[in-house]
Amino acid sequence: MPRLDLEPKLDYKDVLIRPKRSTLRSRAQVDLTRTFTFRNSQRTWTGVPIVAANMDTVGTFEMAVALGSQQLVTCIHKHYTFQDWENFAIKHPEILPSVAVSAGTSQTDLDLATRVLQAFPAIQFVCLDVANGYSEHFVEAVKAVRKAHPTHVVIAGNVVTGEMTEELILAGADIIKVGIGPGSVCTTRRQTGVGYPQLSAVLDCADAAHGLNGHVIADGGCVCPGDVAKGFGAGADFVMLGGMLAGHDESGGETIEENGKLFKQFYGMSSSTAMTKHVGGVAEYRASEGKTVKVPFRGAVSGTVKEIMGGIRSTCTYVGASRLKELSKRTTFIRVTQQINEVFGAAKNEQEETASGQAAKKVKTAE
Repeated sequence: MPRLDLEPKLDYKDVLIRPKRSTLRSRAQVDLTRTFTFRNSQRTWTGVPIVAANMDTVGTFEMAVALGSQQLVTCIHKHYTFQDWENFAIKHPEILPSVAVSAGTSQTDLDLATRVLQAFPAIQFVCLDVANGYSEHFVEAVKAVRKAHPTHVVIAGNVVTGEMTEELILAGADIIKVGIGPGSVCTTRRQTGVGYPQLSAVLDCADAAHGLNGHVIADGGCVCPGDVAKGFGAGADFVMLGGMLAGHDESGGETIEENGKLFKQFYGMSSSTAMTKHVGGVAEYRASEGKTVKVPFRGAVSGTVKEIMGGIRSTCTYVGASRLKELSKRTTFIRVTQQINEVFGAAKNEQEETASGQAAKKVKTAE
């Protein structure tokens, strides 16, 4: 019989973080770095736990260079060749500890990932990424990758419930990717009716993972720096970003000029655009579960990263957390009916104003 869970499940938009007494005098006092020792690989990593998604239009080598210089991680999309990896490793060996090799469950993907990991031992992370992390086939793939790469940090997902988080950790994953359908170019919820509000998913999965000394990545659903802070406040060890990192110099996707304005293409990896590009089209037995959009050009990603990290530091000062590690312990969420006053419309932030100016200069130079 069908079951109905009557307990409300919440998204980032449904809550705000309540401020608390703080002894911090400045945002500059907040330390955003984390040090983790991972359950199954026993590797230790230190850095800023913000991750670029393994999408064509986000998880690029150019993005990895920009983010790696600030101790952030990039999950490189799986469509680069081994030769591409060789060229990248020769040019930027210092960035290799800050990237993840991505793969699905196909033998072709896994063989390429293995070849890359063996050739470049400085790479610590491998990301096993499928839309539906609930299949037995995926669990077996995680076990196989753990056996083949016992000292690498295995990221696996996506799931949204505690019991599957636990199963993947016990199968050998170190970090579980949490999120089904929250992404800005994902249409899974519309096409399938399947999903889970992201804040509640992170709360549930983080609790389950931490009980086994595992870790989680909150993957998707962030539209502003405040959402990233909410992800960390909910217990996420890492937060993965797609749309917030699209549209930059370092992003993939075609650059488009319309009416004197610059845009960059951004699409989901289950969209018809992605499937046409990589496998020749959408298979007869399935439907597209992603969309293709044009994102206003935003300039260098360093400006956006500054906005995000500045926002998180400010969140920490509001709740008295001197380190990002303390944020979840200091977070109390309150349910709300409205977050932002937009009586005069959605105002651009400093980064968006700067990017608009850069785009206008590029168009003028091209003319």
